[in-house]
Amino acid sequence: MNFDSNNPIEIPINGELDLHTFQPREIKNLVVDYLNECLKKEIYQIRIIHGKGIGNLRRTVHSLLTKIDFVESFNLAPENAGSWGATIVKLRKKN
Repeated sequence: MNFDSNNPIEIPINGELDLHTFQPREIKNLVVDYLNECLKKEIYQIRIIHGKGIGNLRRTVHSLLTKIDFVESFNLAPENAGSWGATIVKLRKKN
């Protein structure tokens, strides 16, 4: 998928973000923006699908999550929700 800043792609804000169709250079801004939008919609648990592969994308996502102050916690998904191919993120509720 080619990213064109003049023609942004709209993705549904429903608590599930699948990273398979995005380029690695898009991930940082995408994850942060998506989590911000989830907060606005009062969605506090998000599943980020990064795939299993060799783990590079998972490590990138986890590194990003440690730097976002409104992320309360994150863990690999349970077996029925993607196992080590997805991460469950819990956001802090707004005061």
